[in-house]
Amino acid sequence: MIAIVDYGVGNLFSLESSFAKIGEKSIVSGDPKVISEADRIILPGVGAFGDAAKKLREKGLDETIVKLAAQGKPLLGICLGMQLLFDKSYEYGEHGGLGLIAGQVRPLAERIDGLKIPHIGWNTLKFTQKSALFEGLKDGDYVYFVHSYYAECGGENLVATTDYGFDVTAAVQNKNVCGVQFHPEKSGDTGLKILKNFASMRV
Repeated sequence: MIAIVDYGVGNLFSLESSFAKIGEKSIVSGDPKVISEADRIILPGVGAFGDAAKKLREKGLDETIVKLAAQGKPLLGICLGMQLLFDKSYEYGEHGGLGLIAGQVRPLAERIDGLKIPHIGWNTLKFTQKSALFEGLKDGDYVYFVHSYYAECGGENLVATTDYGFDVTAAVQNKNVCGVQFHPEKSGDTGLKILKNFASMRV
């Protein structure tokens, strides 16, 4: 069973529908006990980093996620959910993250000029190292992005980038903890393949 963490932020039911489409059981829950009993965890998210981090803390879900990640349970952060995996974000102030991936989240506006913000649309992936999450995919495959902030990530955890004026972090992994800046549930067959890989990946 895959638990999709419900903390008031994210495309929860489109993710649940995507898993149903590929024949994988999932449950949307904000209950730490239910999440702890799941085999795998999805941390979704849209909106502002600070608000999302606050909601996780208020529900005690930050501690649950960190504990389960330390136990080796596969975890996938999506979009803002990926950014929350990092140490901190500078979105409207400075806010602490979950500290599961080393690095920080900063505004795209600091790095690009002449491109629209937020970055919305289909962009290609360029892989920097192998990951079971992307088994069967290749450089140039398209996925769907919607974001105004990006994660600065060290090379050892960087799995894929996309070109939006510079090499933007598109995917990260630290052992059992994975994150994607794009939305697999909005990325057609490529996105479904990634979700299927997550449902079966061993770490």
